[in-house]
Amino acid sequence: MRASYIQDPEKWASGFNFSVPVQVRFGETDMFGHLNNTYNFSYFELARIEYFKHIGLMNDWLNPKGTTIPVVADLQCDYVKQVFFDEKLQIHVKAESIGNSSVDIHYHATNKKGDTVFTGRGSIVQINKTTGKGSAWTEKEKSLFIPR
Repeated sequence: MRASYIQDPEKWASGFNFSVPVQVRFGETDMFGHLNNTYNFSYFELARIEYFKHIGLMNDWLNPKGTTIPVVADLQCDYVKQVFFDEKLQIHVKAESIGNSSVDIHYHATNKKGDTVFTGRGSIVQINKTTGKGSAWTEKEKSLFIPR
């Protein structure tokens, strides 16, 4: 792995404690049977949303009376191994660092053998629905990102 956000691959990989399974569908592949490079981001989205549900943040964001929502500020993917139609993957997610109103989320996709197939990271910012500006995490919200 050569991603700049991964200093020690083994230590980094051992820090994940949440994942979701995905199976590569035919429509997600190119004419060579490879996973099309845009679907990795859909897998990140799926895993991120499930992670946010798991730690308890989605309820607040989906509340019609709520005042904040999450937005993706940046997102990147680093491709390590080829992925093909019908492969079963695990998309691992963790909060790597927490800012005032942002969180840097890391992703680690592994195949059935446990091999890394792609990695990624992205900043998510909590914004105020009315102003569109960053909305600071409460101490309770920050604590939700700490692995249990």
